[in-house]
This record gives sequence, structure tokens and C-alpha cells, in this order.
Amino acid sequence: MYGTMRYEIRIQRPAADVWALAGDASKLHHWFPGIKDCTVDGNQRTIVTNSGIPMPEEILVCDNTQRRFQYQLKVPMFRHHRGTIDVIDLHDDTCLVVYSTEADPRAMALVIGGGTHEALHELKRQMEAATTQEGTH
Repeated sequence: MYGTMRYEIRIQRPAADVWALAGDASKLHHWFPGIKDCTVDGNQRTIVTNSGIPMPEEILVCDNTQRRFQYQLKVPMFRHHRGTIDVIDLHDDTCLVVYSTEADPRAMALVIGGGTHEALHELKRQMEAATTQEGTH
């Protein structure tokens, strides 16, 4: 049985705007604390942590219609991992972003889940700050 974590946050910004950042595999390090860089080659992404550790991932889904991004870490410490980011249009110029993690060993879901929780708050901060800045021009 896998360990699972799911966090969600409502962002005061249209889903298409949020998806432009959250759905871009090459920009994860812009909004996910603890990641300093990432590179994408086809369906392979390598993230580099702030401590310099490269972590290879396989991109499973990048669906621009449903605004769903799924990936799995390809490192020996996991028997299984899947991360899912969904950006759901609430049809009022806001969206709900849901970040789910499943992992085996189960405890790793807690470790990654803490990071995804922080990442959602950073994504919200950036997206809503951009709205404020655009409104002042």
C-alpha cells in the first residue's frame, strides 16, 4: 500500500495563467522551494536540489486540456512514486491547484508532501503578486 498526501490551494488567478507556470516542466524550480534547477529532455526531467543532488524523473502526463501534470521520481529510495498537479478552473477567474503524492515507502509521501505544501503556497504568492503588479500598471 502506498502512502499518499494531497494538498490544495485556491489561487486568485485564471487557471490558464497558473497552468502556464505550474504545467511547464522546465520551470518547477521557479516555484518549488528546495529545488534550484531543472532540465527537461523529452519525457525526462532532472531536478537539482539546493544541496546539489540531481534527481531524475519521468514525465508521465502533461495534458494542456485537463491541466494535469504527472511525473515519477526515478531514484532507488522509491519502489513507487507518482506526483500529480491539477489546475482546476473555477470559472470565476480563480482556480484550485491540487498537488498529490503517492509513494512507497509510505513515509516518503510525508517527506515530499511537506515540500508540495510549501510549493503550493509559493505558487499562490507568485501568481497573486503578479496580479497585483499587473493591476498597478
